[in-house]
Amino acid sequence: MSGFPDRQDGLIYLTEGGQETEVMYKYGFELPEFSMYPLLDDPAAVETMRGMYTACLEVAATSGTGIVLGGLDYRASPDWASKLGYSTDVLADFQLRAIDFLRRVAEPFEHRLPSLLFAGAVGPRGDAYTGAATMDADEAERYHSEQIATLARAEVDLVEAMTFNNVPEAIGVARAAARSGVPASISFTLDSSSRLSSGPSLREAIEMVDGATGDQRPAFYGINCSHPYEFLPAIEPGDWFERVRCLRPNAARMDKVELCTLGHLEEGDPPELGVIMGDLARRHPHIDIWGGCCGTWDVHLREIAENVIAARLT
Repeated sequence: MSGFPDRQDGLIYLTEGGQETEVMYKYGFELPEFSMYPLLDDPAAVETMRGMYTACLEVAATSGTGIVLGGLDYRASPDWASKLGYSTDVLADFQLRAIDFLRRVAEPFEHRLPSLLFAGAVGPRGDAYTGAATMDADEAERYHSEQIATLARAEVDLVEAMTFNNVPEAIGVARAAARSGVPASISFTLDSSSRLSSGPSLREAIEMVDGATGDQRPAFYGINCSHPYEFLPAIEPGDWFERVRCLRPNAARMDKVELCTLGHLEEGDPPELGVIMGDLARRHPHIDIWGGCCGTWDVHLREIAENVIAARLT
C-alpha cells in the first residue's frame, strides 16, 4: 500500500470547505439526498463547481500551501445511490467522473502548489448525526469496499471518511481501504457534549479504531463538521492526539442538521474562526491539514491559512 505523505517541516495543506452548503445556499442548486455528484450531469452546476474549487485552489496557491482536494462523492455509496435510482455501474462512473473533474480543475495550479493531492470522500452508511450504529465492523468493511475499490481505480491519494460517529463503521472503512491499497483518514464529528453521538470520547474512538486495525490502521485522524467550541474540550493531553492531523470545522456553532437545512448560508465569523484555528496551530504544531465544513469556503480558508501560517512563524 502506498502511503500518504509524512508531515514535512514548513508544509501545510488546505482542503475545500463545506461544498454542499456552498452549492445549495450560495448558488441555489438542489442536492437530492444531499448528494453532489449528480450535479456532474448539469453543465451550469459544473461551471459553478469549477469556480468554487478554483477559488479554493487560488487561496492555497497565494498562501503557499499544499492542498488535499475532494468532496463530490461523500454520498457515493450503494445505499444512498439506490435512493436516487443509480445502478452499481452508474455510481462507479459518477465516482470516476468526480475525481476526474477535480484533476481537471486543479491542472492549471500544478506548478503553483508545493503539493497537490486528491481525496475520495466516504460518508457513513446512515445518518451522520445520530448515535445509532448501523452495522458491525465486518459488515461495514463489506459495504464500504465497493466505493473504496472504485476510488482505488481512480488512483486517489487518500480515502477520507467524513462525519463518522461510531467506531465499528470506522474500523470497517479502515480495513476496506487497507485491502484496496489506499491510505485512509477517519474524521469523527462531535456533538455539543464534545463526544461522538454514539457515546465514546474522541480519544476513546481513536484508540479503539487503532487497537482493532493494527497494521491496517488509518494513516491519520481528523475532526470535521463540528465547531471548535464543540471539539476543543475533547483535546486531551497524550500521544493519542498526535494521530489527529486534520481539522475541518463548521463555520457556526449551530445544530449540524439545522446548518444543512436552514435554506440560507450561515457563514459565522470567518476572522474569529481563523484566530481560533491559528491558536490551535500554535499549540499543536503536528496538525498540518486545515480546512472547513458546513458554511465554509474560500473566505474562511483564507482566514485559516493566514492565521495558521502566522502561528507557525512565531
